[in-house]
Amino acid sequence: MKLGSKVSQTTIRNILELNNIGPALVRSGSMGWCTLINHYKDQILASDFFTVETIQLKTLYVLFFIELGSRRVHFTGITSNPNETWVTQQARQWVWKLDDRVNTFYFLIHDNDRKFSKAFDHAFESEGFRIIHTPFHAPNANAHSERWVRSVREECLDQILILNTAHLH
Repeated sequence: MKLGSKVSQTTIRNILELNNIGPALVRSGSMGWCTLINHYKDQILASDFFTVETIQLKTLYVLFFIELGSRRVHFTGITSNPNETWVTQQARQWVWKLDDRVNTFYFLIHDNDRKFSKAFDHAFESEGFRIIHTPFHAPNANAHSERWVRSVREECLDQILILNTAHLH
């Protein structure tokens, strides 16, 4: 073969199979995404935001965590201005609540939203969590959260009008 020649994916796959070389993730010893989710779901939390529009056209941001094993959802805060400081404080308070629980979580999945800062991650890492950032433009990587948000929208938020935001800080 000459350098610069084009080779099809089928040819590469055949050569790898012929030499008993597995896919890249298997070769590096890293488990696949499905394996992680299926085998460790009771140890995984996922976090995300969803928005709520009020009747006054004000956008509210709701931060929540979902336990992948039980699908139990925990609301940690709602604000009209989810800046880095607010989000980090919510993380600290949630970690304190986790200390009182019997369940032990080791992983936290969240997207690459700027609101999830290094300080947010550090609040969990200091408690022994491994942070898993989902790939860009890959909502299926946090499918449990995305599906839950869709259900909330379809079954609740699309049916009611939010009138009062007086208790927000």
